[in-house]
Amino acid sequence: MIKYILFDVDGTLWDSAEAVTASWNEAIDREFRQYTSKVVTIDDMYANMGKTMTEIGLFLFPELGASLRDEIMQKSMNHENEYLMKHPGKFYPGLIEALEALRNACRFHIVSNCQDGYIQAMLQNRELARYIDDFECFGRTRLPKAESIRILMERNHIPVSEAVYVGDTAMDEAAADGAGIPFIHAAYGFGTAAHPAAVIQDISELPAAIADLNTRD
Repeated sequence: MIKYILFDVDGTLWDSAEAVTASWNEAIDREFRQYTSKVVTIDDMYANMGKTMTEIGLFLFPELGASLRDEIMQKSMNHENEYLMKHPGKFYPGLIEALEALRNACRFHIVSNCQDGYIQAMLQNRELARYIDDFECFGRTRLPKAESIRILMERNHIPVSEAVYVGDTAMDEAAADGAGIPFIHAAYGFGTAAHPAAVIQDISELPAAIADLNTRD
């Protein structure tokens, strides 16, 4: 029986691409415009949602040295966390209703490849925060997402046989496979999946998908 649902963030719980794009360009304009002419676009954000900070930096600023690129990324993400406090992403409609429908049977956690502070910024939404027991991210572990999933599961004593990961990209699917747990593809998000255990076209379909997985067991 599925008793623990682990969520990705971007493309699964919310879409913050517009706000993140604006925050990064503000940070670059403020401190780094003399080093790069790159203007980050919303398409850049959609193309990189779910990747690690290192991967995104290489995509956006391949011409820069590693030290400068890392400095730009760190300051951009610090500003992003502050910006999201005032300009949050857009939560997918029906999210809270889906969690409420599952709350008596399941516990909820978050694992993302984001920087430290990003999930905290999202969880300033107290309505969502009251459902989330714990979270983990690349910014704290500096490890691939599968390892971050394992760390969170071990910390919360979550059996592999009782967990599922919900995400929207092939990277999320690979992470779930690496952690040894089933994957539910949030097909309304930003990516594709090859062999998910279930597919949802809307977050409101999650309770039915969990019920279906439980009947298969």
